[in-house]
Amino acid sequence: MRILLQKKETGLYFKDVGSWTRTSLEAMDFVSSSAAIDFCAVNKLTEVQVVLKFDEQKYDIVLPVMPPRDVAADRPIA
Repeated sequence: MRILLQKKETGLYFKDVGSWTRTSLEAMDFVSSSAAIDFCAVNKLTEVQVVLKFDEQKYDIVLPVMPPRDVAADRPIA
């Protein structure tokens, strides 16, 4: 299984900083789904999803990456 990032709108896969590709074979493979999500947060990537890519496409799993919550906005003002 490979762990990839994909733009929701275009279907392009993350290859490198500033570089996206149409083919999943050229995409960067993350060591874990949490590493991929952390990468999105650190690099402020939005509108992306994590794709768990298997040898047979019918087993692929797509997980949306939610934007980080603004914790300060969730706190009541005293």
